Amino acid sequence: MHFKLAFIGFGVVGQGLIEILIEKKNLLEKKYNFTYTVVAISDLFKGSVYDKNGLDMEKILSIIKQGKKLNEYPFGIKDMDSISTIKDSNADTIIEVTYTDVKTGEPALTHIKTAFGCNKNVVSTNKGPVIKESLNLIKIAKNKNLHYGFEGVVMAGTPVINLFRHTLNGMIIKDFRGILNGTTNYILTKMEEGMSYNDALQKAQELGYAEADPTGDVEGFDALGKVVILTNVILGKKISWEDVKRKGITEFTKEDIELAKNEGKRWKLIGSAEIKLDGTVNAKVWPEKLPINDPLAGISGAKNALTFNTDELGEVTIIGPGAGKRETGYSLLIDLLEMNKKFS
Repeated sequence: MHFKLAFIGFGVVGQGLIEILIEKKNLLEKKYNFTYTVVAISDLFKGSVYDKNGLDMEKILSIIKQGKKLNEYPFGIKDMDSISTIKDSNADTIIEVTYTDVKTGEPALTHIKTAFGCNKNVVSTNKGPVIKESLNLIKIAKNKNLHYGFEGVVMAGTPVINLFRHTLNGMIIKDFRGILNGTTNYILTKMEEGMSYNDALQKAQELGYAEADPTGDVEGFDALGKVVILTNVILGKKISWEDVKRKGITEFTKEDIELAKNEGKRWKLIGSAEIKLDGTVNAKVWPEKLPINDPLAGISGAKNALTFNTDELGEVTIIGPGAGKRETGYSLLIDLLEMNKKFS
């Protein structure tokens, strides 16, 4: 099936998807009957361009990599804002990859609702709207027979959402626990190797795992958002930020790490949620001292891992990268192919 795509935001993740789509164009058409045209891009910093007949994405990537704006592209309509691009372009699918305030969900929440109002599909890596209104957005898309894909919001291209929706069909899942932030896991791994917290954090920043302001990672806010998403989408229980207990890793010392090692254990920052007997949810992001034989204890470096407790298989654990240009770009491809299968 052929889709006309419009990018709202065109940073690292969007460019990662385009690189994959260009490289795998023949494979995607031959194996999945998936073809596409990118008709529009609107980015707050890079500008915008729209051509109903399609953009030359190799030329677009070349312009961006040279540090130029999209108005350098020789064809098409320029200077359309994000809302106009969604409403007025001939795209049938919006790829929403803007920077978003995870507490308000904006501006992505408005972008997604606008797209649905125009009967356009959405695939997105934005955590904010899923934290804020996941169940409502899923309902709107279903009622309109549209596709809303957000595989990349938890573990980038590691397919957590689709694992639940398809492979674990028919399972009852009442709890989950996981390493949901690669930065903190990297820091704790390096501390176990002998680094101090500050040195490990600095190394994480040098490698691009941590931002200049690492608060969102090291204080557990990023993992907290993912716990909210997983609880809402997978456990089917509506919770918000305020319902999750949180503690980060900033107080850890080498002595704490060494003491755990001597006990045959290992510290990990664990995000978890459990449906209790009375139907309420116990959700938290908290450092836990895990036995070495725990599946999550063996996850080192910047990797993520998530364990579902199922009624039929017991514990099922999925491990993979939780960030990265190509990895997160691939999550969008997962959603596009899922959409392609849905409408073919």
